[in-house]
Amino acid sequence: MMTAADGQTTSTSPPSSPAAFLPPNLPLLSAFLAFALAQFLKLFTAWYKENRWDSKRLISSGGMPSSHSATVVALAFAIGLEEGTGGSTFAIAVVLACVVMYDASGVRLHAGRQAELLNQIVCEFPPEHPLSNSRPLRDSLGHTPLQVLAGAILGCVVAFMMKNSS
Repeated sequence: MMTAADGQTTSTSPPSSPAAFLPPNLPLLSAFLAFALAQFLKLFTAWYKENRWDSKRLISSGGMPSSHSATVVALAFAIGLEEGTGGSTFAIAVVLACVVMYDASGVRLHAGRQAELLNQIVCEFPPEHPLSNSRPLRDSLGHTPLQVLAGAILGCVVAFMMKNSS
């Protein structure tokens, strides 16, 4: 017995453009692009705030805009655009986005503030104290609500632009 699938032939010609090598997955591509753009924008927002270029911002956490928020919101928004908002995939993505953004502006922000305070305390130790030469804790772990909002807006814009360009 032959099915319709058995009668179909597949083309083995090579893809005609470099974009053909990328998976046609709008949510995944939107999430990765939003992350990359947010990390790239941190170079400029750090320069604006500190008047110096800091290439470490390309790979660091914290700062404006939140790349975590941009990533998960782009993912959720792209799923909503592509599959609609009634499915379980969209629900999972929205819950994930809410957890990530809450964590970025809550737990991680406060952990960073505690690290900043601990670093100040350690700096005041006398030189003979065993912890006086300890390496400072990273204090740019989380995001302010404005940084989270900026990342979320960036994620929406990226997903929307990706959907309209496809």
